[in-house]
Amino acid sequence: MTKSSRPLAVFDLDGTLAETGHRQHFLECSPRDWKGFFGAAGQDPPLAEGVRLAAEAAESCEVTYLTGRPERCRKDTLAWLAAHGLPEGRVWMRRDNDRRPARNTKLEILRELAGGREIRMLVDDDELVCVAAERAGFRVIRARWASTSQVLKDAQEREGRT
Repeated sequence: MTKSSRPLAVFDLDGTLAETGHRQHFLECSPRDWKGFFGAAGQDPPLAEGVRLAAEAAESCEVTYLTGRPERCRKDTLAWLAAHGLPEGRVWMRRDNDRRPARNTKLEILRELAGGREIRMLVDDDELVCVAAERAGFRVIRARWASTSQVLKDAQEREGRT
């Protein structure tokens, strides 16, 4: 079986593989400090449960990453993935000026990916993304192993930033 014919395992980053708690304070001010929030992503500790699941998935699937992080964070994101030994895989990121809710942007990409490949699983911590993906017929694993904050949930949904 070639890599391109293997099923896909799709992983979110923030709150699924990366612990964002240390940088959520950037979102508690008004206006929110998005530059600071994303600038600190390189210092995110890895989430052991998510990393373990990604490594297991890589045994039978091609791992790909689907994040609400903006495209301008690509270099730091790739460095973070490599530094923490995550499986190599394509990284799908939000366009810098795309402010749609994550449930919309991620579902659009999932449908595109499913056009020619089986998606074995989506692993994400955002409940609204999970519900939308399940309604669209995707198998979802909810990442409930990270710290969460209401301010981050609001930012994801109302501001379409992550």
